[in-house]
Amino acid sequence: MSLIVQKYGGTSVADIARIKIIAEMIAAEKESGKDVVVVVSAMAGETDKLISLAHQVTDEPDDRELDMLLSSGEVVSIALLAMALNSLGYKSESFTGPQVGIITDAFHTRARIKKITADRIHKALKEDKIPVVAGFQGINEQEDITTLGRGGSDITAVALASALKADVCEIYTDVDGVYTTDPRIVQNARRLDKISYDEMLEMASLGAKVLQIRSVGFAKKYNVPLLVKSSFKEGKGTLVTMEDPEMEDVVVSGVAYSKEQSKITISGVPDRPGIAAKIFGRIAEAGLIVDMIVQNISENGLTDISFTIPREDTKKAMNLMSGLAKEIDALDVNVDDSIAKISIIGVGMRSHSGIASKMFAALAKENINIMMISTSEIKVSCVIQSKYTELAVRVLHDEFELG
Repeated sequence: MSLIVQKYGGTSVADIARIKIIAEMIAAEKESGKDVVVVVSAMAGETDKLISLAHQVTDEPDDRELDMLLSSGEVVSIALLAMALNSLGYKSESFTGPQVGIITDAFHTRARIKKITADRIHKALKEDKIPVVAGFQGINEQEDITTLGRGGSDITAVALASALKADVCEIYTDVDGVYTTDPRIVQNARRLDKISYDEMLEMASLGAKVLQIRSVGFAKKYNVPLLVKSSFKEGKGTLVTMEDPEMEDVVVSGVAYSKEQSKITISGVPDRPGIAAKIFGRIAEAGLIVDMIVQNISENGLTDISFTIPREDTKKAMNLMSGLAKEIDALDVNVDDSIAKISIIGVGMRSHSGIASKMFAALAKENINIMMISTSEIKVSCVIQSKYTELAVRVLHDEFELG
């Protein structure tokens, strides 16, 4: 008997009516002869409400207590969905992350999964039950509740699919697949039937919100096929899978963007060995993720170092860098949160030249200034002023004929 893991996001279980619809969809899969394990997120808006409550109590909530609070959102969803399935005549049990043995490291609010025992899921499946598992959460070795960060339910689903050796992991959301770019910005954006893990990794890291980046990395590492589908309408969705030769025929597969970035610049940094290591070592110790890094040419023994981080980490990073600037005798630290990152992605870039220059020329034609650039084998990213984001997306989508 085939086994599938299905994950439903917050919009899919936004209210009781939606939960009943999802229960019917799961029941149909069960009727077709498949074993089904379900992972659900908190109901739409619930996590934001809980975060708001925390900040009404204190400006800087303790991370451990924040995890305890946020994990309650998924508990509501799993219990209601299991009840809905039972009411349809299908045996179902709900489980929290700790109950199914999702063991994480000790980093609160952004924990990483270390192992999954899944004993209770195996037992439930043997009893012909439908396990409904809370996404986004686990437990560390000190037996404290942890959460996996935004989009963490995707990680839970992929990790469970790997641990259970499922045939496929289906990610149900409010869009019917992965598109060449955001359809809200470009009306003729096209749904992709198939995309490689590497392309999806780049898209997720560059702002596409269809899948959480760590879930894609997990899927690639353990070769878990991901099928992105809509829970609101019928459709084939997009398969995220291993790269095949046909994919290289398409030079650029998509355009991604992110406005959720900040650029921090440390000015007047002494240009001597070990300084960069000290700066980014301190950032790593704080669990902050850096994307682009640029260091200017040294003048009079001083240089400027700029880097981008997720906007939600700006305050924490600025506090850290302000203190460090004094230690290393830097002159100043400032932040620019009016930036956006625009990127083109495609495995075909490996075998085609001139892609970056074509991108730069298209942006220049619209007088869009490029502030920072980073590249990889299959992507080119530019930091621009955020007010030009939508224009840049449309221009590049047209330039590479993705519609």
